[in-house]
Amino acid sequence: MKHFNTISIILLALLTCLPVSIRAQQADLDMKDKIRQLEVAYLAKQLDLTPEEAQGFWPLYNKYTHEVEQLIAARRSKQAVPENASGTTQKLAADGDVDKELAFDRKMLDIRSRYKQEFLKVLPAGKASSVFKTEREFRGQLLRHLKERRDAGRRGMPGRQRF
Repeated sequence: MKHFNTISIILLALLTCLPVSIRAQQADLDMKDKIRQLEVAYLAKQLDLTPEEAQGFWPLYNKYTHEVEQLIAARRSKQAVPENASGTTQKLAADGDVDKELAFDRKMLDIRSRYKQEFLKVLPAGKASSVFKTEREFRGQLLRHLKERRDAGRRGMPGRQRF
């Protein structure tokens, strides 16, 4: 009987936590979608794409962002380092981390170089060369906005805006 009560309590706790976890995951997905929509709007405005250019650019840009996201996800999944490693092991891990970081940078550069050539096939040279710069500008503005929101929240200022 005691075993049944324990299982019942555990199941009840899991069932009450599950909706919270699902809502948090959904909120993260909603935020990612919203940021993605803002990025697309920003790029479209800054690049001033014609309908013909947009038709060729967006599928290509989506492939590019998918590759970049996969590379970043692979990098994150490989970053686990044991906390209680010895000094020698930590030094080897640090050396390996530098090599991994350089390999990541090389792969990112390869992706960007390849897609710059692909963008040149569907966009004029001026627009193709400004895709990555415009993308960086968007990220900078996004980070500034998020920092302002965080700082406003810390000060307890009313009227914090959501995206």
